[in-house]
Amino acid sequence: MVGSSVGSVQRHLGSAVVRLPAGDGRLLQAVCINAVRGNPDSVIAAIDHFCQNQEWAMNVGDEKGAILDSVVMETSPSTVLELGTYCGYSAVRIMRLLPPATRFITLEMNPDYAAVARQVIQHAGLQDKVCLVEGKSADLIPKMADMFGIRTFDFVFFDHWKDCYLPDIRLLEDCGLLDQGSVVLADNVLSSLRFSSRFYRSHLEYTRVLDGLESRTQTGPGSHCGRI
Repeated sequence: MVGSSVGSVQRHLGSAVVRLPAGDGRLLQAVCINAVRGNPDSVIAAIDHFCQNQEWAMNVGDEKGAILDSVVMETSPSTVLELGTYCGYSAVRIMRLLPPATRFITLEMNPDYAAVARQVIQHAGLQDKVCLVEGKSADLIPKMADMFGIRTFDFVFFDHWKDCYLPDIRLLEDCGLLDQGSVVLADNVLSSLRFSSRFYRSHLEYTRVLDGLESRTQTGPGSHCGRI
């Protein structure tokens, strides 16, 4: 049974000791105890079970996750950007559906969340397929071309701070990282004249509170920002 201690949980990641928020530490512990190593579906199931039966967590969840799965499979992207890694749930969920050659980059500004996500992704056996970068999306988006040699992203998943959605989608456009046909999936993405959109009615993760996801497809190229 997963422990329910209050406070922080210390985890040893290599030679470093990282202090994790209690809930995220228990989520990681649930994965390590209950999920089959190297099996992404088992990791997803362990997190869903933990969130449904022990503690709520703000990952995309099982109901919205099924929508995410369908959009990813429909898009079949070769380059993916995720904004907001959190515990690594959606990174595992997305990458398990895609071939190993897919370029997958996920950004997380919270070092404690990133520490959990790295362990979750490693437990799923996807550590060589998912590139997790710590830092603010506003700082990292303009560096994507120089850091990774990626010209555009076929699929972008917005799952970070909601007040960053509009500036970040504008930044992606300004940096030329969204091309015609690029798909952006997020909650409550604000409108853009260069997008056609589709709304998926759903519920807030692991609750019956009404919520949804919105998918938008780029219908025209953005501009290009200068190299950093």
